[in-house]
Amino acid sequence: MIKTAPQLVAEAKAGIKEIPINELEQQLAHQIVIIDVREPQEYAQGFIPGAINLPRGILETSLTELPQIKGAESPLEELAEKELYLYCRSGARSALATESLMRMGFDKVYSVDGGFEAWKKADLRIETP
Repeated sequence: MIKTAPQLVAEAKAGIKEIPINELEQQLAHQIVIIDVREPQEYAQGFIPGAINLPRGILETSLTELPQIKGAESPLEELAEKELYLYCRSGARSALATESLMRMGFDKVYSVDGGFEAWKKADLRIETP
């Protein structure tokens, strides 16, 4: 059976943990990892403070490049100990990316419901490169 993109996203969202933007905003004070899975040109227009851009297409193969674990003896194991918050423009790509990281064995991984659009709509602080 062929599935549409919205069907894939709905299935992913059924099996992952999503958090609202206000919860992410509260977590910014802690040692968390925020990953922006949008494309570089989207990221360049603004991002959630502290977010690192790892586009969804290269996410799984680029995790060890995150500054929080770069050079670590067991980088993915160290990353698995941290809370990971993923977002995109609306929450669809981050849901799929969260599902993928869960398949890799990460369990402290969250997709930000509503993504960057919800963050901007709430008039929360945005950084630019």
